[in-house]
Amino acid sequence: MSARRTHAAPATPGAGAPPPAPRRRRVHDRPRSRPRAGRPVWLFDLDNTLHHASHAIFPEINRAMTQYIVDTLHVERAEADRLRTGYTQRYGATLLGLTRHHPIDPHDFLRAVHTFADLPAMLRAERGLARRVAALPGRRFVLTNAPENYARAVLRALRIERLFERVIAIEHMRDRRGWRAKPDATMLRRTLRDVRARLADAILVEDTRSHLKRYKRLGIRTVWITGHLPGHLPSTGRPHYVDERIRSLKSLRLGTRSGRQKCSRITRRTPA
Repeated sequence: MSARRTHAAPATPGAGAPPPAPRRRRVHDRPRSRPRAGRPVWLFDLDNTLHHASHAIFPEINRAMTQYIVDTLHVERAEADRLRTGYTQRYGATLLGLTRHHPIDPHDFLRAVHTFADLPAMLRAERGLARRVAALPGRRFVLTNAPENYARAVLRALRIERLFERVIAIEHMRDRRGWRAKPDATMLRRTLRDVRARLADAILVEDTRSHLKRYKRLGIRTVWITGHLPGHLPSTGRPHYVDERIRSLKSLRLGTRSGRQKCSRITRRTPA
């Protein structure tokens, strides 16, 4: 009796041959999803845009930053203040200067300077904020140089967290090369790719003019909100890189003719 064959003979072409298995598509073969075109994409700053941070929160953050620098770098308070303000002006955020020039723990820094005994009591925001944000057409994001835990705590206290598709905080702006922050152009391009949005559809609502100026060069639309800024500003006029200047989000009330006209001017698409 012949030995039992333990391996199947190779199939020969013909009617009985099994069909070849379909080739599995590799990850890099899959078509990339394209950005959703045509819908306005609102990028809201947080502090002094969605709430009045200069009232109580900014003074406390500035004090905490200076104290952290004094304690960590062992410098005098005047030098700590100079580093804090200088790094903000140069890099867009104090954190970026500290991580580039000093051996600090960035996560410890962010936690230490954004911890408050009673955050809700420190917040000031305009009435009807949730209703006005919810009425804006398109998609809505928060884009902030603050840490995520603080940003979400503010949004929850203002009862508007659910109105935003995503919170893009400073931790999410990092890449392989290190920490980034507004007004970094590479970071904004990457962020919009990640959320499948086009530069031509983006609208930045921001109180910081240097951020608006830098990002206007990329082709996005810019809204300068001035109602929470300290000091006195001229009642009229706007820089050439600002598409619309508003004092508060009340200016975008869609229930009024002027509000509809202003919102229409802002959301009017630029050709891609």
